[in-house]
Amino acid sequence: MESKNTEQSLILTFKLLKFTFGIVPIVAGADKFTNLLTNWEQYINPSIEGLLPFSGSTFMMMVGVVEIIAGLIVLKKTEIGGYIVAAWLTIVALTLLPGLNYVDVAVRDLVMAVAAFAMARIAKIIALNYGTV
Repeated sequence: MESKNTEQSLILTFKLLKFTFGIVPIVAGADKFTNLLTNWEQYINPSIEGLLPFSGSTFMMMVGVVEIIAGLIVLKKTEIGGYIVAAWLTIVALTLLPGLNYVDVAVRDLVMAVAAFAMARIAKIIALNYGTV
């Protein structure tokens, strides 16, 4: 009985993480084309933006495509997708820190990276013990 409850709790937690880290990157990625949620260009580190051979909005659209693909990978191959999202969020956070303008966002992204990494690890446990969920 205890084991069944633990199993159900683990699978429910895994599914919650999987759909969160699958859907949120897709929505945020799509919003890079519309800026309905926020003006994404404000988060570009000025020193990086100065190196770009194209506009900041074009760069953010490219970022959006990467995020959409990452979200889709999470939904299809959760372990690999989790590692990709964790790495992506860490890179985003590291680009925000030098300017010290969005430290709160950088910290949030690092916390989300840890959660995505944990999801990837749980995905491996789920696959080994329960197959595809």
